[in-house]
Amino acid sequence: MITEAALAAAGVWGLRALAHRAIVLGLRAPRLRHDQKPVDPAVAPEAISEVCISGPRARRLFGWLVMPALPHLQPAPAVLVMHGWGANAATMWPVVAPLHAAGFAVLLMDARCHGRSDGEAFTSMPRFAEDIAAGLAWLRTRSGIDGNRLVLLGHSVGAGATLLHAARHDDVCAVISLSAFAHPSEMMRRFLAEKRVPYPVIGWYVMRHVQRVIGATFEEIAPLATLPRVRCPVLLVHGRSDTTVPVGDARRLLATCAHARLMLVDGGHDLRDGLAIHGTELVEFLHSACATFQVWPPANRSGLVRQNV
Repeated sequence: MITEAALAAAGVWGLRALAHRAIVLGLRAPRLRHDQKPVDPAVAPEAISEVCISGPRARRLFGWLVMPALPHLQPAPAVLVMHGWGANAATMWPVVAPLHAAGFAVLLMDARCHGRSDGEAFTSMPRFAEDIAAGLAWLRTRSGIDGNRLVLLGHSVGAGATLLHAARHDDVCAVISLSAFAHPSEMMRRFLAEKRVPYPVIGWYVMRHVQRVIGATFEEIAPLATLPRVRCPVLLVHGRSDTTVPVGDARRLLATCAHARLMLVDGGHDLRDGLAIHGTELVEFLHSACATFQVWPPANRSGLVRQNV
């Protein structure tokens, strides 16, 4: 009797373990690889260098550092660019030219499990934020870059991660958020609905397990919760025709933060190419933020953790 009960319990545990593994594998980001250095007539080849950054848990993070086009007598401000889920550093290249021409250094990074960076059992928005922190720490060690004038630009999940980092640290002058969603639980429910996963039967368990795996609740990391805690200027950019993240998400985010601005542009969720015509506006926002907002503490080389969210 005891043996039968033990076997039954082992069977249930085994099925549960298989279900948990299936959930993690089913939600794993597709790895989009890139092997060649970008070729851009607006950026001199000698301005681009491949870099390897030491990330969390000794993982290596791949990136491209693009130094500014204009000669600087003083260290230059820098923009760390983070892609979205299933993308990579190369997909964010269209934002480089206007920033490069305006005198910004640009670091485009592959998050873990993306592009040419090392893999892990899983990745998540909090892990994207960890990778961003590693990239900022690396930038502060580079000659020719002003560690007090660092800004973040992220797309989709990368945008949520930039807000999460900025809510935890007072070490950046500004954030540009492209196509950010308001709440990850809403994104998850839309994803499950697209896959025809019934929420009352299975979906709720999937979402509960995902939060257990990533070590944070969706409520804690939602941009609706993190944006109000960000002290630096924030520019929310959203496509009027976005069907992945409704433009209403951007308006809800705007309502939570008095020092955030909303720029609605033509296009859908993928704004990278469409942003080219708005390059002047992005650069003006960043120049203003770098000139007026002071990170705390000044000249900090590691970043100050203000609060955990």
